[in-house]
Amino acid sequence: MANMTFIWAVVGVVAYIILAPFVGGLLAGFDRKFTAHMQGRKGPPVLQPFFDVSKLLKKEITVVNKGQRFLVVCFLLFIVITGCLFFAGLDLLMCFFALTTAAIFLVLAAYSAHSAYSHMGAQRELLQMLCYEPIILLIAVGFYVATDSFAVTGILHGTVSPIVWLPLLFIAFVMILPAKLGKSPFDISTSHHAHQEIVKGVTTELAGGNLAMVEIAHWYEDVFLLGVIFLFIANMNHWWTIILGVIVCLVVYFIQTLIDNTCARVKWNEMLRFTWLVAIALGVTNVILVYYLR
Repeated sequence: MANMTFIWAVVGVVAYIILAPFVGGLLAGFDRKFTAHMQGRKGPPVLQPFFDVSKLLKKEITVVNKGQRFLVVCFLLFIVITGCLFFAGLDLLMCFFALTTAAIFLVLAAYSAHSAYSHMGAQRELLQMLCYEPIILLIAVGFYVATDSFAVTGILHGTVSPIVWLPLLFIAFVMILPAKLGKSPFDISTSHHAHQEIVKGVTTELAGGNLAMVEIAHWYEDVFLLGVIFLFIANMNHWWTIILGVIVCLVVYFIQTLIDNTCARVKWNEMLRFTWLVAIALGVTNVILVYYLR
């Protein structure tokens, strides 16, 4: 049994490392296509994100200082580590710690440049972290209270799908997803679309291979975040929940894209007020209810 668990863990890690950038890139391509249709345009081909990254990788690497490339590599590395821990079925809390560490490296890369725009993007990224990190931590706590386990495999093999116990926490997570995906109304530090008045926010001073690594890291991150959505729905004791989980992931991503194209970006203080008064309130309420009712 232990050998089978190890084999499945290895399969999950290898599949994530190889397939996640392709899945993330395709999602980005469909995002652009859907956005273009909503604006009455034909839009680029679905594979355009891959063409863009390929072009960036062929460009000469230009850095503002020696430490910037190291910080960007660390950002990509910790994003990949986050997904590997998750798809290996290991501790969910460790996954979120690795994800936060990755975000810190990206902020440091932005601060390493002597650019007011880059620094502004880094400051806004820190504000975003202040908004969504409490929800991320509550998710780990909520899963533990509902399933008595922090391990992804333990959560998947619970008696019922976690969504049964954590519907409010699921809603709260969906609410803060735009901040993690770089979408409106919470795209205050950077955006996947060119509609930022602060140039390109936290990635303003990144170019060539460095920018390509950031884009690839975002593809890995998108797959991980959808994996968390899947974790709310799936239960290995009921095979149909696996199919339902995949459907819910696609629906949630579609909703995020729809919101991105129909909502204006809010100010940082409005984002902070919304996440702390609404999203965190939902999450805390849900955890308290599960603790006393389960």
